[in-house]
Amino acid sequence: MVRPRWSDMDVFGHVNHARMVTLLEEARVPLLFGEAARAGVAEFAKGMVVVKLSVHYRAPIVVDGQEIRVEVSLRDLRFASATLDYTVHSGPSADDPVAVVADTVLAPYDVSTGRPRRFTEDEREFLRERLAGETDD
Repeated sequence: MVRPRWSDMDVFGHVNHARMVTLLEEARVPLLFGEAARAGVAEFAKGMVVVKLSVHYRAPIVVDGQEIRVEVSLRDLRFASATLDYTVHSGPSADDPVAVVADTVLAPYDVSTGRPRRFTEDEREFLRERLAGETDD
């Protein structure tokens, strides 16, 4: 769950595109950095880059003070990239209408060398297990 802020609204009263991208990030970061570290997989926090981002809007999300549900799942896992799918509901329930579908291609990155790297087997296992189905974080 993420909570849009009043500052996320555009002049039409709904979450603007740049802020939607931030909300997707806010759903992804606790998973890849927080949950992964607690599971003993700390390398994600050392470097991860977004290679590609795609956002498709089905309906506007109006900022009304409530959380919105962001489901994250793993579509594709390769040795040096992963594609995550997002389903964003207009409210906190899975029964709330889907307003946005998005995907990101992520690549592990070694900040110290300035180069991409391959996922470790532990990272791959974490992604497969944690993102096998839809989640609400």
